[in-house]
Amino acid sequence: MNIHPTSYSISQNEREKMNRHKSIVIWFTGLSGSGKSSIAQELERLLFQKNIHCFPLDGDNIRTGLNSDLDFSDQDRSENIRRISEVAKLLIQSGQVVLASFISPFEKDRLEAKRIIREHSFFEVFVDTPLELCKKRDPKGLYHKVEKGEIKNFTGINSPYETPKNPDLILSTENKTIQECTTELLEKILPLIELE
Repeated sequence: MNIHPTSYSISQNEREKMNRHKSIVIWFTGLSGSGKSSIAQELERLLFQKNIHCFPLDGDNIRTGLNSDLDFSDQDRSENIRRISEVAKLLIQSGQVVLASFISPFEKDRLEAKRIIREHSFFEVFVDTPLELCKKRDPKGLYHKVEKGEIKNFTGINSPYETPKNPDLILSTENKTIQECTTELLEKILPLIELE
């Protein structure tokens, strides 16, 4: 293999000092309709207002571009997460806070994401929402399509979702607003990105 990765002339630490905060990946996992993207969008707005350099990675955006060649087989779901992890790694090397919102249903894939990104730069948030509430919300109409037989291999229905064993934070959304969940998360995140 004639591949020789190039060393960056400006280090991640130097970029973090310029940005005045550390970089980290906040990895949101949960069922479709759990509130992952809504919480990530609200968090992005709050971080942006605090002059924190951040960028969202979201499932549908990635699936329509970088990973448009992948389907929803178990193998391609794993490859989807692997590619996303590599992109997130590049973004934190650029000194940013990355908000990654992906169902990421398999524990092994989330552990692999943590390995790729590096454990100390990976903060896993389990957006814990009961399936029945996700079905009720159904912001994209996906559960309705599943019931009509239009979608196969749908996570939580006829494809498994493995609940995280040791997430850094569990956000239970059943009795909380998006703003309440985001405030709780922000309180956990800010100490992690403060420069010493």
